[in-house]
Amino acid sequence: MSDKPRLAIIGTGNMGGAMVGRLRAAGYPVSVWNRTRERAEQVAARTGATVAGTAREAAGTSDVVIVALANDAADLAAHEGRDGIVAGLRLGTPVVDTSTIDPRTTLRLAEMVRGAGGVHVDCPVSGSVSSVEGGTLTALAAGEAVDVDRVRPILESMSGKVFHIGPTGTGATMKVAINTLLLAINQGLSEAYVLAEAAGIDRDTAYDVFLSGATGAPFLKYKRAIFEHPDDNPVAFSLDLVSKDADLVLALAERVGVPVAQAQANKAAVESAIADGYGQQDISTIAKHLRELRSRSSRG
Repeated sequence: MSDKPRLAIIGTGNMGGAMVGRLRAAGYPVSVWNRTRERAEQVAARTGATVAGTAREAAGTSDVVIVALANDAADLAAHEGRDGIVAGLRLGTPVVDTSTIDPRTTLRLAEMVRGAGGVHVDCPVSGSVSSVEGGTLTALAAGEAVDVDRVRPILESMSGKVFHIGPTGTGATMKVAINTLLLAINQGLSEAYVLAEAAGIDRDTAYDVFLSGATGAPFLKYKRAIFEHPDDNPVAFSLDLVSKDADLVLALAERVGVPVAQAQANKAAVESAIADGYGQQDISTIAKHLRELRSRSSRG
């Protein structure tokens, strides 16, 4: 029998499913719940996790709850109600929320968890599915230091770095700031890549050059395969979710009074691609969309 704490993972989408696999490989017993049970069952069959009937059941039979959901509405719905996380919490159970959501929602969820006697750690993560699988995520933990330290070994199983950002809400805020930069990198890479290609430079050569100098950010390294072969690699971060995150950036910027012209332009580019049917495709498909726009222009 494992001496590691029993974990519940709420949400088995791309990131949540990858977390299940990583934590199971590290020897943790894991129970999973997903709104669409079939997806939870697929992850469980692949990893040896067990499937809970409700979020309440998953939380009530676990020592630590990890939440990995797509947006604010899904996160709130998983916490609330007779079958929600909060209803199942035992006294002192940590809830580690890795979802990318509005910092104001994070504060609301933390209040609910603590009101039920649980412990809340606001902990979005920076990285992609491949980062989870390789244990190289960056964890942006926020809350009381003692609570962060309590779950640190679990976070370190998935992460290369665990930062304690500050009090509850600062993890979510830091993730919004990171995504401001991430979306800018993706847009800049997409434009530079297609620009070089259209001007007659070999794709592989262009990407080699982007990686070799000051522009060689980790994002470029782990996204290379899908940039070069967009139709042959799984979606890690869909444009629909990118759009949601771009809205979080713009909302935070408005609240704190920071002009973010580039973020607004990036949001517009994402919405243009979604309008052309790319919503379920990866963030890297912005490059593919630029090629389409160029083709249209040349025909018109």
